[in-house]
Amino acid sequence: MTLPHPTVVLAPAAMPGVLPAAAWPALRAADAVYAAPDLPEATAAALDAKPAPAPAELVRQRAVALVAATAEEPGAAALIAAGATVVAAPAPWLVRAAEVMDRLRSPGGCPWDAVQTHESLRQYLVEETYELLDSIEDGDRTAMREELGDVLLQVLFHARVAAEHPADPFGIEDVASVLVDKLVGRHPHVFAGAEVVHSAEHQQTRWEELKQDEKRRESIMDGVAFGQPAAALAGKLGQRTGRAELPFDLLPAGSDEGAKLFRLAAAARRAGIDPEGELRAVAKEFARRVRSAERAARADGRDPATLDADGWRRYWPGPPGT
Repeated sequence: MTLPHPTVVLAPAAMPGVLPAAAWPALRAADAVYAAPDLPEATAAALDAKPAPAPAELVRQRAVALVAATAEEPGAAALIAAGATVVAAPAPWLVRAAEVMDRLRSPGGCPWDAVQTHESLRQYLVEETYELLDSIEDGDRTAMREELGDVLLQVLFHARVAAEHPADPFGIEDVASVLVDKLVGRHPHVFAGAEVVHSAEHQQTRWEELKQDEKRRESIMDGVAFGQPAAALAGKLGQRTGRAELPFDLLPAGSDEGAKLFRLAAAARRAGIDPEGELRAVAKEFARRVRSAERAARADGRDPATLDADGWRRYWPGPPGT
């Protein structure tokens, strides 16, 4: 049996071991199966595909199948232009996102993306995380969907940069593999049936215990992200030490504002309250009231920049201090 037309089989680089089911009859019926230059060597070897000849030679053959990573590969593009049948499985959007990131970072992609490093991207990871927090606090699901995508972009970007490390490269597949192992290992009651977890609080305690054993940490302070905002950091330290039953009177004491703020944040977290979130909520409500007072002043024909203390009190929405 010969093919009436050549066939192009697309095997996305992000899923090199996956071919669409419809590709197999075409590959078996082809007189020759070629691997395009952009196809990973492991995939070409598994298919026993020969290196593809030049595009001009490819289009002169009829019963041929070309396996390529993209339709833009020159040989694939030439065959498609000549009327070749294209067989491709729609890639999941997560796979497409990884492919787009790879394209942007690769030669011929985006010059800005190409020069970024882990260090230069740090600020964007922080910014995107706070923008996501804003959308969650505002209950804006449209914005939340977009901001989750922006955070995912940072994960994909860092993984793509990490893949180029000369001594210790890893990519998004390695990141996902470590994550899956962690989730399975820290939920033995779900995946191994080894124990029973009775509540969310019990699970949180077991998570920390398993993490402590897994990472062989020497201190309850190990693993704390000290670069996080100060209120969140104080709360985290209060939570960690509370679980270890470190008494409250050993927390930083003194009349200075830093010590008082630390004790407030640590006490809040020990009580199950997120000090960072609570402080952000109060700050955002305060900002809303400032804007409301400014609008009221403008509506009364006054420039908010000229307001004195009595003026602010006059236009303040509600009793002062509320």
